[in-house]
Amino acid sequence: MNKNIDKNNLNDVISISKRILKLFYVLLIVIGAYILLKIIKELGIFGIVASVLKILTPLFIGIIIAWLLNPFVKWLESKKVRRGIGTTLAYIILISAIFLVVKSIIPLLYNQTIDLVENFPNIFSSLKEWLSGLFNNINANTVNIESIQKNLIVKLDELSVNLSTSLPSFIINSVTTIISSIGTFLVGLVIGFFLLLSCDNLGNVLLDIMPKRLRKSTSELSEKINQSLRNYVNGALLDACVVFVISTVAFALIGLKAPILFGLFCGLMNVIPYAGPYIGGAPAVIVAFSQGIGIGIAVLIAVIIIQMVEGNVLQTLIISKTTKLNPVTIIIGLLIFGHFFGIAGMLLSTPIIGVCKVIIKYFDDKYDLLNFN
Repeated sequence: MNKNIDKNNLNDVISISKRILKLFYVLLIVIGAYILLKIIKELGIFGIVASVLKILTPLFIGIIIAWLLNPFVKWLESKKVRRGIGTTLAYIILISAIFLVVKSIIPLLYNQTIDLVENFPNIFSSLKEWLSGLFNNINANTVNIESIQKNLIVKLDELSVNLSTSLPSFIINSVTTIISSIGTFLVGLVIGFFLLLSCDNLGNVLLDIMPKRLRKSTSELSEKINQSLRNYVNGALLDACVVFVISTVAFALIGLKAPILFGLFCGLMNVIPYAGPYIGGAPAVIVAFSQGIGIGIAVLIAVIIIQMVEGNVLQTLIISKTTKLNPVTIIIGLLIFGHFFGIAGMLLSTPIIGVCKVIIKYFDDKYDLLNFN
């Protein structure tokens, strides 16, 4: 009996030790990643990498387009359609979809943006009136309410003046950036077309460079990474589109100014896990309160409900199943990448962590390094 008890206790100790060891490994990886990024930043490598990436932007756009369209072209190939015809057909569908989106949404988005910009003075005036009424209804003996109110009004006035003075240059810079981005995207489309034509052969060329003993492992690992990234991208795009549509409809029904603009911002920011929904909903709520307390409360409730549905339903059904990452891991990744790269880092943190997990798990399955299973 004592021997059995000792054996059970020993098994429990071993099990707990393994869990602690796994946590220790994860902690080491997080600390190592942070130190590595810190060293890279101190050496100024980020600036060099950013410059190189900017030059190679059309190439990356082409690779992403070819990567996204390749499954459709391969499906057409399975139906006995030649790859050249399949690639052309895929591009016709892609360009038609882009044209329809630009023709239907962009004019509305432009008009709503102009209307919002023209109403900036009224929005700030309404916001100041609302804040004054709010502070007048607050009774506090220990806090200097008048001083806080005065400071907030001054800050709002400064923000209004800054927006008014910087708006012309901002519009010119925005138009220049958009024109430059369109040119870059068109070059990326051309590169993507030729990459898609030879996408099957491209993988074989890369494998031929590898030593023969590593080709099988490289092929297996690249397939797993490819599937992980594709699942995440498909899930994130679907999630963002659903949030964009629901938010736009809700904002339009409530009567918020520029509902498509704010709905689009909510959808785009929703790609960032956990923090994104709050970043996306904040501007809509601020503008809504400037239109009136009723509209502000309605928009705030709509944003909360949409994010609750997204967080508890869509995230669970779409993102969580595609990435299979622990929420704590995602949050740590957001903090680290957000610290070094800002919003762009937060956007890329989850797929990068997902790829790292696939690589670690692959080698763990193959060599039993950490015994994660």
